[in-house]
Amino acid sequence: MVRQLSRDHQQGQAMIEYALIMVLVVIVVLVILIIMGNTVKNMYCNVTGSLGSP
Repeated sequence: MVRQLSRDHQQGQAMIEYALIMVLVVIVVLVILIIMGNTVKNMYCNVTGSLGSP
């Protein structure tokens, strides 16, 4: 019985650790997308501004 509870506790702990890792990965990806989104927007504005109006 004690072994069963210990094993269940370890499996639950592993699931929580995997969930925390996934949350961290999602946060990092969102931050990268936010940073790159502004960079791409600025680059697009610079190109269209340098072309001028027809």
